[in-house]
Amino acid sequence: MAESFARRLTAFDIGPDGRLSNRRSWADITGDGICLDADGAVWTSDVGPGDGGICLRVREGGEVLARIELDRPCYALMLGGQDGRTLFMVAQRWFGPDRMEELIAAKTGQILSARVGVPHAGWP
Repeated sequence: MAESFARRLTAFDIGPDGRLSNRRSWADITGDGICLDADGAVWTSDVGPGDGGICLRVREGGEVLARIELDRPCYALMLGGQDGRTLFMVAQRWFGPDRMEELIAAKTGQILSARVGVPHAGWP
């Protein structure tokens, strides 16, 4: 789970009945959108201050394994494509909460993609 304002990724154990237990810090790093890859690493987006955005591939404990810099913040991401090695990133410029009407009118949203080395985990 990404806890953006707490600046951490949180993990849980999932029981056979689907209940969550053993809440713990997975990595002390800002995350907004997250997805898991086949090696157990997480891709996360760091909206952060300023105009740009960063997507990071992070191992448990916080080691950064890969980094993709964008010209606008990324709010969600997912691994997909035919072989699961395309990282799709939903990005949009951010003008601040007091300029929401301007943000909507600007239509700066994009779905960006990048090829990565490790495919998604599970299905899809």
